[in-house]
Amino acid sequence: MINELVKVYNTALNYDGVDGKRLAERLDAISKIGVLPTGGVSRQGFSPEEKEAKELVAGWMKDAGLTVETDAAGNVFGRFKGKDNSQSIASGSHIDTVPAGGNFDGVLGVLAALEVAEAWKASGCIPEKSYEVVIFSDEEGARFSSGVFGSRSYMGLVDDELIASLRDSEGLNLEAVLEQYGSSLSDYKNIQQRDWTFFAEAHIEQGKLLEKNKLPVGIVNGIAGQAWLEVEFKGLAGHAGNTPMNDRQDALVAAGRFVSELEEIPKLVSDTAVATVGKMAVFPNGANVIPESVKMIVDIRDIHEDTRDTLLKLVTERANSIAEERNIGVTVSGTSRVKPVPVDEVYKQELHDILNELSIESMELPSGAGHDSMNIGLTLPVAMIFARSKDGISHNPKEWTSLNDCVTTVHVLKKFLEKQMNK
Repeated sequence: MINELVKVYNTALNYDGVDGKRLAERLDAISKIGVLPTGGVSRQGFSPEEKEAKELVAGWMKDAGLTVETDAAGNVFGRFKGKDNSQSIASGSHIDTVPAGGNFDGVLGVLAALEVAEAWKASGCIPEKSYEVVIFSDEEGARFSSGVFGSRSYMGLVDDELIASLRDSEGLNLEAVLEQYGSSLSDYKNIQQRDWTFFAEAHIEQGKLLEKNKLPVGIVNGIAGQAWLEVEFKGLAGHAGNTPMNDRQDALVAAGRFVSELEEIPKLVSDTAVATVGKMAVFPNGANVIPESVKMIVDIRDIHEDTRDTLLKLVTERANSIAEERNIGVTVSGTSRVKPVPVDEVYKQELHDILNELSIESMELPSGAGHDSMNIGLTLPVAMIFARSKDGISHNPKEWTSLNDCVTTVHVLKKFLEKQMNK
């Protein structure tokens, strides 16, 4: 991996203490932990591979002069002591992967945050406030099918009811998993938040907007809040041969019309709203039977809660009107709802100024995917930047971000964090 990273690297990007070769070597070292013979890597949350990767990064933190602590959820914190040690700002991401995942999702955010501390150390800079580099556990949710688990744990968002329901693929509950990892459930329930006043996260884009616009880095204007609707159209089963076309109550025809019209609804509320049907069940699902019911999940997201909720209302109204027109029944119920996290205009403008200073065209884009920042952002100000991802691929062995783009992302993050230090 390292040879491919450095072969087209522009060494002119090595300035202000930032070292691209060091970053490449660290990306390469982590890529070997959990590597699969079929390609990609697998570092499931709370696995030996995730723990090994965390310990490797923790060693680099210590070498950089950071004081390292780990909480009962396995979240790792490396502290660079500032002039004012009574409060800190933080940056980081995660180091776990999906099964057969790539080498940049999450990892770049952790190593970019650490490279900022390395750059300050190299230049003899002591920041105005203390600074913490963070590795959150199990962001991908592969262990418990419950995403951003480490940051939710840190923020106290995992209650007793959820704890009781958690099981991994082997049937182990959270208590057993924590004990295997070297922690305990009693300590987990007493996790304390730290003295952060701000959190920033760098991440690969997981989309094609930056690549299409030939930009190395972009400004995240918000993290979309996901909401799910379960929609079930209910008709009447009948014989496919003996029931005339003008005397049918076909649930699948109604569902098909609904799905077809769904893609036009988000643009009515916002240019960042999206709606998707990716899961559907037809009953009785026989080749010669008119479908009696069709149940689907509608995934609805936007970076603003008001427009997201308006979209929920419009989608519900459309389902009801189609059912009425087709003379069949429909039920619509919400199954989950996550609060969106918009990024404050002040931070976006600061990032615009930094990109302009670096002679990079500035572009804002939403994050449709969830990130650890969305949990921190429920109570603290947060900001995110995206690095360009080749072909928009993520969660895949082909995931790739050039070293030039990685180092450019570090410079943007560093300048941005320095602005926060001086507030």
